[in-house]
Amino acid sequence: MEGSVKVMPWNYSNCDPKELGVLIAGMLMELVRLNDGLPLRQDHLTRFHSRAPPAISVHAYLDRLIVHATLSPPILLSMVFYVDKLCSMLPDFTISSLTVHRFLITAATVAAKGLSDSFWTNSLYAKVGGVSVQELATLELEFLHLVDWRIVPKPETLVDYYKGLVHRAEGYALEPEEDAAAEEMIPQEETAAVEQSRDDP
Repeated sequence: MEGSVKVMPWNYSNCDPKELGVLIAGMLMELVRLNDGLPLRQDHLTRFHSRAPPAISVHAYLDRLIVHATLSPPILLSMVFYVDKLCSMLPDFTISSLTVHRFLITAATVAAKGLSDSFWTNSLYAKVGGVSVQELATLELEFLHLVDWRIVPKPETLVDYYKGLVHRAEGYALEPEEDAAAEEMIPQEETAAVEQSRDDP
């Protein structure tokens, strides 16, 4: 419906990963459009640069990672955090049509291992990302060295990135905080009612 607003959960943990992927892909594409307009110097190439842009779109690629590598909201938001982290540590790196795909598969691999108790093997991530296992291992190690192995952002940092993604996206809004608090109380009230019923003779 024209003019309708998609209301996102106040707590990013309750967000649909695919819906979050839409917001992240939109943000990344804005960076791609901006940086693709800048001249590319051969002496500024990094390991994340491809020879040519992959045929798959950023949104389709990220959606593929979300589905087949089971990326959760914290992992996805950490990947956004890594954009700023890598750009600050590697001045020659920008998100462009030549770097965004390799960045995404590397960031997904690193974030999954750093934030999740269970994660896939590099073989699976490489297959899903369309790169060789050796290439992914090289990119992963390069990334870890660049960020000094500091790959776990603070919880409040992820909250800030989540709110920023929602606020900057047209047609999206966060649910009111009081609504989120009310929803979180419902299960507790139901649990209390169950416990009381057990105690009744």
